Amino acid sequence: MIIGVIGGSQSDQENLEIAYRLGKLIAQNGWFLICGGLTGIMEYACKGAYEEDGITIGILPGGDKSSANPYVKIPIATGIGLARNFIIINTADVLVAIDGRYGTLNEISAALNLSKKVIAINSWKLKKSGEIDTNLFFEVNSPNEAIKLIKEWNKYGT
Repeated sequence: MIIGVIGGSQSDQENLEIAYRLGKLIAQNGWFLICGGLTGIMEYACKGAYEEDGITIGILPGGDKSSANPYVKIPIATGIGLARNFIIINTADVLVAIDGRYGTLNEISAALNLSKKVIAINSWKLKKSGEIDTNLFFEVNSPNEAIKLIKEWNKYGT
């Protein structure tokens, strides 16, 4: 499985540690991690996975592979700016949003429009009404809860 981790390039220490733990758990499960490849949530998630010898893929907004954080094993320079979010979303089997600002909200929205499952940890709160498919958007409190959901879905091929 390929797990997309989305979140801000700047965050507080609590959310950075959550991203780090999530990255470790992704790698421990033998899954690949894909993200925007830069700083903040992306870097800490990559660091966690990297330390567990996991595969980390960074889809970079610019054209320079050296802009990737040091824990990205596979940097992909796109030169397409925020449009690179669609590469992340389309490649990921599931997305986990941690914290984040408008770029993260954009990724969540795009993922839901493409019927991708999104798990939020300390991220945007979306009103669950007729506009939000409650079978696609889930809020959890920890990386362990996110991994538990992903394992359930993977068990049933969803």
